Amino acid sequence: MTSLPPPRGQLTVRTIAMPADTNANGDIFGGWVMSQMDQAGGIAGVERAQGRVVTVKVDAMTFLAPMKVGDVLEVYTDVERIGRTSMQIHIEAFAQRFQTTIREKVTFATFTFVAIDDNGRPRAIPKAE
Repeated sequence: MTSLPPPRGQLTVRTIAMPADTNANGDIFGGWVMSQMDQAGGIAGVERAQGRVVTVKVDAMTFLAPMKVGDVLEVYTDVERIGRTSMQIHIEAFAQRFQTTIREKVTFATFTFVAIDDNGRPRAIPKAE
């Protein structure tokens, strides 16, 4: 078996794929995986921006392998670039196959988030400490 390169960034979300998340073929919906990635990116974004963030863009996402019921989805985040009000976060999703130690990369993408204030307007992201 080929060894995977280690995931980029920090493990941010880990959850199990359930039957309610499948299509008619028994594969987990790509939208479910993307939603978990968006949540992980939001967690990383809130931590870095020290407040609310919203998703404004997702760069091209290619699905490399399907998720199946019982697989554990692991989502890793790595803040790549920080602008004045926005940031790009590289996000990778891996499947730990049901009842095994086999891990497979499912997809990856770069998500762009904008920091917002209580009125929903863009705000400056604090400088790193």
